[in-house]
Amino acid sequence: MYADTVLPPEAWLARRAAHEARVRPWTQPCLARHNRGEKHPVYDFLFTYYGQRPGRLARWEPGYGATLAGDAARDFLGYAGYVLTDDGVRVDPAALTPKRLAFIGWLKRFLTTVRDRPAAFGCFGLHEWAMVYRTDDIRHALPLRMPPDELARFVESQVIRCSHHDAFRFFTPAARPLNRLRPETRESVMEYEQCGCLHANMDLYKWAYKLHPFCPSELTADAFELAVAARELDMRASAYDCTSLGFEPVRIETPEGRLLYESEQRAISERSRPLRDRLIALCERLESAGLG
Repeated sequence: MYADTVLPPEAWLARRAAHEARVRPWTQPCLARHNRGEKHPVYDFLFTYYGQRPGRLARWEPGYGATLAGDAARDFLGYAGYVLTDDGVRVDPAALTPKRLAFIGWLKRFLTTVRDRPAAFGCFGLHEWAMVYRTDDIRHALPLRMPPDELARFVESQVIRCSHHDAFRFFTPAARPLNRLRPETRESVMEYEQCGCLHANMDLYKWAYKLHPFCPSELTADAFELAVAARELDMRASAYDCTSLGFEPVRIETPEGRLLYESEQRAISERSRPLRDRLIALCERLESAGLG
């Protein structure tokens, strides 16, 4: 996918059509809800918390090293980071500015560190419970599965080991001291992030789209698909009652529920490994291209 190559129109147009069809079941319902003024507490997170909107996910792009032949490829010249060559249109190598290369180098080190660090399981999704612990400020328009006092007693009976900064920062003030780890700053991600974490694996989607326009859309869609699965588990195991949305709860307040959560968490972690490796390989290639 990353080899320098000229793609004839029939090849890249087929890839574009396949990508558009693949992401349509995610993007179209979100756009339809937006037009109706509706929100989905599970899926809209993937388009609001993360910075890429449905229309951007739906747009196919080839990634670095592929030149698109044919007149239709000139449409890409309307997007940032593309250049016309004798063979067609491709991502402009000049887009690998020193600032982008610095980010790419950091991301390669970060993803490699996360990959090589032992995965930690057994958090049981308690970060979502810590976000509603002893507060009236509930983020989603969903009922809770327990009365507030019972929920608080359950949280206090557990050991919270959240390693993800962007989850920890949404803990309620009362919940923050209960966490055994202190991922309090963005700079701490290199110290705490690990590949068992549901949110760390969900974030592979973020890292893919932050590599735009160098990341091929197929890899971004693969990462988004994993993020969907992670988000579903996240909310099924949360303190929210999502049964009205068609999601059966993972009852982490029971031994059976904790076993189920860890099993599904491990499966998502395994799915994340080849995606993380592909992102690392892309970073390495971009570094070589930019520094060579």
